[in-house]
Amino acid sequence: MTTDPAATPAGPASPAAPAAPARRAPAGAAVLREDVTEAIREAVVAELAAVGFSRMSIEGIARRAGVGKTAVYRRWKSKLHLVLDLVGAFAVEGLPVPETGSLYGDVRALLEVMSHVLRHPVASAVIPDLLVEAARNPEIADAVRGALVDGQRRMAEGIVSGAVSRGELAEGTCPDRALDLAIGPLYWRQVVVRDSVPGDYLDDLARSVVAGLRAAA
Repeated sequence: MTTDPAATPAGPASPAAPAAPARRAPAGAAVLREDVTEAIREAVVAELAAVGFSRMSIEGIARRAGVGKTAVYRRWKSKLHLVLDLVGAFAVEGLPVPETGSLYGDVRALLEVMSHVLRHPVASAVIPDLLVEAARNPEIADAVRGALVDGQRRMAEGIVSGAVSRGELAEGTCPDRALDLAIGPLYWRQVVVRDSVPGDYLDDLARSVVAGLRAAA
């Protein structure tokens, strides 16, 4: 007698595979809170003023900010990256190249921007210390160059290029020379000597930079 397979009782059912756990959204603690980030930045400025870059530590920064070390490391992988991020906020990277229609006007505008940057307490406290460390450490030198110099050089290249196209400067005028003539005296006066910078000083310096570039060409 043939048995109908459909009539055969089914065996015990295999246990169902466990459902995959639902993916949890990140908890609020996983989000980087802006107030903590700002507290850390303020602590860096205070710590730099108190002990300098070489003696500054992540532990000291965290203690001053009232947070754990992990809160700092979630945002920056080292004290160098933390300080460079801070300095980068006051660099000229991303600012438009001045287009006043004259070499003097463009140089004067560049000097105004740089004078404002150097007047900021963060820049005046951090940059001199970083430059000392850069002389000892090639990694720091490269990082400082990227954070501070590249943006200034881009602006100088735009100013010189515009002046050449208008016939105010000769072909081949070096943008780096423009930076040397403009930023060198300004840095010396504001950061090293820490003297005031009246408006007529920037006017005179802009005229001197223009005369120097023309004479060098």
